[in-house]
Amino acid sequence: MGTVEEFVESAGLYFERLGLSRTSGRVIGCLLADTGEGLDAPGLCGRLGVAKSSMSVALRQLEHGGLIERYRPPRARRDHHRLTEDVFGRAFRAKMTEFTAFAELAEQGLGAVGGHPAARARLELMRDMYAFMAREFPRLLDRWEAERAGVARPTVPPRPTRCGDPPPPAG
Repeated sequence: MGTVEEFVESAGLYFERLGLSRTSGRVIGCLLADTGEGLDAPGLCGRLGVAKSSMSVALRQLEHGGLIERYRPPRARRDHHRLTEDVFGRAFRAKMTEFTAFAELAEQGLGAVGGHPAARARLELMRDMYAFMAREFPRLLDRWEAERAGVARPTVPPRPTRCGDPPPPAG
């Protein structure tokens, strides 16, 4: 079993691979593991051993991305930071814009390679996969949010087991 510090460092590396700064990833790890009501910037600097300027950049990046929010607890002299409600759903929705950009890049590539079959096949696969993700991922997130909220969804009858078999009666 690892320590909180190891988890925070792992979070920093993980989120760095996703495009955030390592410090921003460490802030997310720290806030995920926080047992209180969020932390102020000096507290985060102390926990993570980073300069005030680095922390300011990281907090701005995370706040601008909608991953954290700033608030002031009653009787506190400084703003605190905490993860936004459903931080990961928000992060996924923000990343979904990249699906369209990838599909557009593939279209540009298709125009550039002309009729070369191997290159066209790769680019068509790329375009089609990202178009599929752009179309289906919002539905998946909607389902997740409904499940998380406990909203009843209509049940879908099971598919027939053999081709041509009628579906089982409802009820």
